[in-house]
Amino acid sequence: MAEKETDCPVCACAEIISGKWTLLVIRDLADGNRRFCELERSLDGISPRTLSLRLRALEDCDVVERHTYPEVPPRVEYALTEKGRALTPLIDDMREYGSRWLGVGDEPAAEEEPAAKRAPAAA
Repeated sequence: MAEKETDCPVCACAEIISGKWTLLVIRDLADGNRRFCELERSLDGISPRTLSLRLRALEDCDVVERHTYPEVPPRVEYALTEKGRALTPLIDDMREYGSRWLGVGDEPAAEEEPAAKRAPAAA
């Protein structure tokens, strides 16, 4: 997920966020600092290795920062940088798109007709 030189801003952005789980990690960190285990629990199905790789790649791109606290046991938290927080409107737009057009979440899909207008199913 290293940043590559490109003249296309969309391609450059896609290079950062296109990895599997990456947008979901950013989504969860948009709500505030998280510890590794909190991210692992919220991202059902992600392996610890994959989460570690995604976090490290996002750190390398200056999207995520890691805070280590000198405690016993050591505590590590991850947070979005200013560059990472700038991606949150993209996450919000994707959430709205998913609700409106894909029928996921609270709002019904825009393409669906209300149940009262649908033709009855053939028996």
